[in-house]
Amino acid sequence: MRRERAVMLTLLAMLAFAANSVLCRLALQRTAIDPATFTGIRLAAGAAALGVIVVVRGAPLGGNWLSALALFAYAAGFSFAYLGLPAATGALLLFGAVQATMIGRGLWTGERMDAWQVSGLLLAACGLIVLLLPGLSSPPLWAAALMLGAGIAWGVYSLRGKRAGDPTASTAGNFLRSVPMALLLVLAMSPRGDLDATGAAYAIASGALASGLGYALWYAAVPSLKATTAATVQLSVPVLAAIGGVVLLGEAPTLRLLLASIAVLGGVALALSRRGRPRAPAS
Repeated sequence: MRRERAVMLTLLAMLAFAANSVLCRLALQRTAIDPATFTGIRLAAGAAALGVIVVVRGAPLGGNWLSALALFAYAAGFSFAYLGLPAATGALLLFGAVQATMIGRGLWTGERMDAWQVSGLLLAACGLIVLLLPGLSSPPLWAAALMLGAGIAWGVYSLRGKRAGDPTASTAGNFLRSVPMALLLVLAMSPRGDLDATGAAYAIASGALASGLGYALWYAAVPSLKATTAATVQLSVPVLAAIGGVVLLGEAPTLRLLLASIAVLGGVALALSRRGRPRAPAS
């Protein structure tokens, strides 16, 4: 029963993480909400949802301001990047940047990699290069750069979170601390801001369900998963986001995206196959 529960929690968490890309793209493409307002509502809703979970558990809030800053940088970059990226492309760039940041940190601190793992990293890097090469189906460079930056920020946040004793309580505290930062962003962008009821609903769903509840489900599942399983199962997130983009947004998959996805996901899977980490969620 414990295994079935872990599988179900993991599946729901991966669906939630993939939903973040689809919800953000839906809001920015089909409603009048601006990315700054989307970010603010998402972070506030995530803080509220995680806060309720932590209070019910009777645990104190954790987190710190530096981690909250990394969380805010991820959320803001993520939202603005989706002004110009399809859901699948954004999710793939985010995933690649997160994993590259975390694996790069491991190499910097002295971790050794064998030939297969090095080959995996090179394959993943080639996939990202193929995706970003100039062409009719290449994403806008500014949007791609923002999403890569968001991925690096999330990788930093995940690395800092490894020291947290209670990851759910720590994430709740970081979400709460990120809200004033998001408010400053909204105020700074106010001349261009626009609040849309449907867009706000998408942002609330992204923050409370896809982020807040998604992280809670993930952290509940992780103790029952092997480290390698916890790391490689996240390969499903860009794939699920791509499916959501096709079904809900009418995005047409391109040959370039297909080849890049195979290279990036296959390369990361190869690099992680003997490494046994990271466990942090890629959202």
